[in-house]
Amino acid sequence: MRINKFFTEQGLCSRREADRLVAEGRVTINGVVAKLGDQVSPQDIVARDGTILQRGNRAVYIKYHKPVGVTTTTELHVPRNIISEINHRERIFPIGRLDKDSSGLILLTNDGDIVNEILRVEHGHEREYRVEVDREFDGSFLSRMAEGVVILGERTRPCLMARVGPRRFRIILTEGRNRQIRRMCQALGYRVVSLHRVRIMHITIEGLHAGQWVDLSQEERRRLFQALGRPPDSSV
Repeated sequence: MRINKFFTEQGLCSRREADRLVAEGRVTINGVVAKLGDQVSPQDIVARDGTILQRGNRAVYIKYHKPVGVTTTTELHVPRNIISEINHRERIFPIGRLDKDSSGLILLTNDGDIVNEILRVEHGHEREYRVEVDREFDGSFLSRMAEGVVILGERTRPCLMARVGPRRFRIILTEGRNRQIRRMCQALGYRVVSLHRVRIMHITIEGLHAGQWVDLSQEERRRLFQALGRPPDSSV
């Protein structure tokens, strides 16, 4: 198999991250610095930063209630990184991200192949947020947000908006650009005070306290694989 697929199957990182590690010369195969596209057999010895990588992990899928202040990164030197905060026995990594100042639901796994299946825009998987801005807004703000806002030179996809309070609203996105909601609000003259994700696809944060994580239930996993077009036994 290709070297980047080896990394995903071992639950080490996504294919994109694996390609970056290879490009940086941090991966070796049998002591030789790997190149993008190199193939790996079961007999090969693969190492990252000089550490031999052991083969064979069970598939892990968890959901985590990320508190404000935790950084969504696998870089362990970063204070309060998400991996150290969870301290899972398996090597896991986040599916997507929430910025440091945001809170709420995030999924983590050691199944690198599932990452793009969830995140790719064309799949249109929903993500739901509760947001508070710095001042009251009117119906025009809700309409303009729902229609799409130009950020970073490109209009966002239409989304669902609903008022929750004078300064609070609910938003459902089907894409996940960098700091998208904050940039959308800023473009319309508002500043986000708090941003909390409550749902990814059918998976909700209900019952999870800040800082708590749990394995996805059998039903959550079944529905996840079904939505992604995976066979029912993909979790085995």
